[in-house]
Amino acid sequence: MKNNELSYKNLKKYCNPEKLPFETTEELEPISTGIGQERAIKALEFGLNVDVKGYNIYLEGHSGVGKTMYTKKYLDVISKKKKTPTDWCYIYNFSNPNEPIAVSLPAGQGKEFKETMDQFIKDIKNDINSTFSNEDFEIEKNSIRQQYEQKRSILLEKLNKESAKYGFEVKSAENGIYMKPIVDGKALKEEEFEQLDEDVKKEYEDKSNIVQEQIISVISQIKVIEKEADTKIEEWQSNIALLTVNARINLIKAAYKKNKKINKFLTDIKQNILKNINAFMEQKPHQAQPGAPIPPQSKPWENYRVNLFIDNSELDGAPVVMDSNYSYHNIFGKLEYENYYGSLKTDHTMLKAGLLQKANGGYIIFQAKDLLENQICYNALKKALRIKETSIENTADQRSSMVMVSLKPEPIPLDIKVILIGNANIYHSLLAMDADFRKLFKAKVEFEDDAPRTDENILKQKYSVKNSKNTISWLNVIQSYINDSKERNPQMVQDYYLILNIRNKIVHGKFNSLDNNELNNAIKIISRMIISLNNE
Repeated sequence: MKNNELSYKNLKKYCNPEKLPFETTEELEPISTGIGQERAIKALEFGLNVDVKGYNIYLEGHSGVGKTMYTKKYLDVISKKKKTPTDWCYIYNFSNPNEPIAVSLPAGQGKEFKETMDQFIKDIKNDINSTFSNEDFEIEKNSIRQQYEQKRSILLEKLNKESAKYGFEVKSAENGIYMKPIVDGKALKEEEFEQLDEDVKKEYEDKSNIVQEQIISVISQIKVIEKEADTKIEEWQSNIALLTVNARINLIKAAYKKNKKINKFLTDIKQNILKNINAFMEQKPHQAQPGAPIPPQSKPWENYRVNLFIDNSELDGAPVVMDSNYSYHNIFGKLEYENYYGSLKTDHTMLKAGLLQKANGGYIIFQAKDLLENQICYNALKKALRIKETSIENTADQRSSMVMVSLKPEPIPLDIKVILIGNANIYHSLLAMDADFRKLFKAKVEFEDDAPRTDENILKQKYSVKNSKNTISWLNVIQSYINDSKERNPQMVQDYYLILNIRNKIVHGKFNSLDNNELNNAIKIISRMIISLNNE
């Protein structure tokens, strides 16, 4: 047998720079598929395409194989082909003010609806003020008042005649009706009445009871007359305002005629405006005592506002949401409050969406370890996936001494794919101990730790570091380290981007951002790179 002598260079695998069709990685386009992850991508596609309850995805893999990066890039690509989900708005519930109504509209129409109602409020206030602030209105209003004033005068005149029979004179004042005894045709003052004989006083006191009953009867009749006058004026105002309101309301109804919730909302607004015409008229500012709280003015139009809860007008396709803040309110939304004279006040416009609502109709990515650290969030997520709806609950501090008015907004149907990313230990622990997890995360995707060392995969590896502006020489050094780190194994290690991350921190002088493990890795990497450069 002939012995072949090998050079030390034959014992080391090198990357041939002639096979790389670029000068620096800045020229390359990023890749959206993993290196050697074809099996994982197919499993991911399957899980995402199964539109059945419970087929959310647990994505398993060791730290450093790029599972989060690849998943996010892949979802960003396929989400563009999906239908853009609807907008969601919350509107005031006139039947039950503490339960705001959720309204669904095609993407982009929610913003239009909000702007339409904001403009409607401005227009209707101006229209009502201009209609009822002219002289003709005041003349007609005074004319109605005069008709009822005549009836009131007739009653008082009749009362005066009846009371004169019992020796009393009746007078009307702003604060009511009072009577005075008459002696010898003269109305006596209180001190003059006290000087009369006891017998005379007793006689007047007995008669006064009869006159008082007559006065009470007349006062009741006057109140009825005043109420009739107010009702007549309100009806007259409503009839005039109805023409203006109908013109505005019907225009909006025509634009949203297929939406029953919006049509009922607009009908309720019309009725509410007609009941509160006076509130729309410009009022003189209330003169409060110094230091005293200013009483709130009625502002019925605040209930006509629209809360644009989810706005997908700028979205192209389905949403893909990933965040590092795993607080309850950030994930599930919240109800905000404002301090109002010692109590916390809120309304439907203070409902704020969380990540789950923003991702509705699309995809949301969670890191399993971070999510499980907040058990309240994990349990709430499972509940939302079980019942397929999301709602905002009041989780304000129960120890607060402030008086709070809470809301119970209508839940929104939930159509979402949850991708939970973690390692094998977390997966098997949840599988063994959490029955809900087994029902809700039926799809599993496993990312490989390594990939075959082929020219295609080597080129993909270069593509994946596009934003690092690496030259071919740098990439070859890195490739040498990758090859050396798996001696005797024809597979490529998948932690190349970790290597590049350390390299970039070193190049840019960000040594403080390296932890102990990264520093140890950096020392090993630099040592191997120096050896590789010397050998070449």
